[in-house]
Amino acid sequence: MTMETGISVERAIELIEQNTLPVGTERIEATRAHGRILAEDVCAPISQPPWPRSPLDGYALRAADSAGASKDTPRMLRVVDTIYAGGWSEVTVQPGECVRLMTGAPIPAGCDCVIRQEDTDLGAERVRIYKALSAWDNYCKIGDDFLKGDKLLPAGTKLNGNALGVLASAGLHRDDERLTVYKRVRCAVLCTGDELVPNAVRPLPPGKIYSSNEAVLSSRLSELGMELTVVRGEFTDDPAALAAAIREAAGTADVIFTTGGVSVGAKDILHETLPRLNADRVFWQVRLKPGSPMMFSIYDGKPLLSLSGNPFAASATFELFGRVLLSVRSGDASLRAQVVTAELDTTFEKFGRGRRFVRSVFRDGHVTIPQGHSSGQLASAVGTNCLAEIPPADAPLRAGSTVRVWLL
Repeated sequence: MTMETGISVERAIELIEQNTLPVGTERIEATRAHGRILAEDVCAPISQPPWPRSPLDGYALRAADSAGASKDTPRMLRVVDTIYAGGWSEVTVQPGECVRLMTGAPIPAGCDCVIRQEDTDLGAERVRIYKALSAWDNYCKIGDDFLKGDKLLPAGTKLNGNALGVLASAGLHRDDERLTVYKRVRCAVLCTGDELVPNAVRPLPPGKIYSSNEAVLSSRLSELGMELTVVRGEFTDDPAALAAAIREAAGTADVIFTTGGVSVGAKDILHETLPRLNADRVFWQVRLKPGSPMMFSIYDGKPLLSLSGNPFAASATFELFGRVLLSVRSGDASLRAQVVTAELDTTFEKFGRGRRFVRSVFRDGHVTIPQGHSSGQLASAVGTNCLAEIPPADAPLRAGSTVRVWLL
């Protein structure tokens, strides 16, 4: 495979999609499927409702028997049965008759509408009705929600409370009912740099910094529903050691993320590490800021996304590209960042030839950029909820401009 370099954001996303496959599927009990992604369509084994149903408390009748009914000219009908929710009646309603029934009760044969009880005198044996109805007024037909054989949930559906509720209404939310879902994606996070030390080290040695990338990435992966198999926060800049760690991580992980070592410095070890593994390097360097030296590879059939070591650069490129990778791997389209347009409320002074993605706050169609834009800064990212895309320009981007916003 020939590695592409210096590519656009769109080309990087395209290459990730082209070189990534879903993790595979498994059959699990429907009662354990919350949060999982359906890998095949589910069809309804029954209609819902399975019989005509009343949406309110009232009387089931023939619309023709209500013709001309009003407060001044009520119509009188004979009440031949009463049906509660969960009940059933074998009665077939004849002209001049009706059935008292409650919300959710089956509508008996011979009826084509339901009058609400507020439009009657609530008679028990005979009832006066004060409103004329048309056929199918207040009448929930068989299959009003779905019909037997309908596609109940399509493949790719995330099984949240509403989706599981639909399954339950079709009798499919049971311990003995199995669904085909995508397997959970298992992820490894490996962070490199001679400068990194564990957070437990006190005091901080000269020239060292605490490792933060593994905290950011592992937390985001958990928030997105991924499983973590390996999290290592501080590797020295040793190509052999990192190669061994990637080799070991590939034994349990479906996706591997690394941070650091992807630029052009003497200690940027990914360029030595990946050949040791015979990994296929798909692309290196993307035309954006921050995080331009990121790299995407395939090792042992596992996607390997190598991000900048600068904390915000790693975070931003994870949101832009890591979520695409996880979306394809997991079958979950909702993992991709939603892109909207917004009005910029703050002037952005930095400008240049490349696209820049800046931590920001989006609210009600407006976006505000906080102070602090260095790719090594994390504090100013707290409370942000999007990346504002600053296009190439030869002057500052003024407040009032329209920008694209990638929601996180």
